Amino acid sequence: MELDKVLYTARATAEGGRDGRSASDDGKLDVIVAPPKELGGSGEGTNPEQLLAAGFAACFHNALKVVARKARQDVTGSTVTAEVGIGPVTGGVGYGLTVNLLIHLPGLDRAVAEQLVGTADTVCPFSNATRGNITITHSVAV
Repeated sequence: MELDKVLYTARATAEGGRDGRSASDDGKLDVIVAPPKELGGSGEGTNPEQLLAAGFAACFHNALKVVARKARQDVTGSTVTAEVGIGPVTGGVGYGLTVNLLIHLPGLDRAVAEQLVGTADTVCPFSNATRGNITITHSVAV
């Protein structure tokens, strides 16, 4: 996927990898990073999967709101929760990710909700960036 132009660039620097610190250049994000206990770490900091989950959830929710507004659908009270899983790649070397997006759209007809989610998936930059690279599922609740 090629962009016509870059509208914004976020920049962050990591020190120490999964057991260190990550910070944005503007100082708005500065976190201690530590592997979760499930991966043998201390669990005393955030981890890359949590950061991806937070960013993906926020990005997808915004795409959903844009799509809903254009479709004249009220998504007041809606939420998106991203579950990011990490594990060994089947038959390969290294690790991979999975993402499950739990989308709650109270008060909407299920068919309408699923259509909005499908359209939001084509609009969301995180969805577009990861499509075909990792397994992403959508669980819709109304």
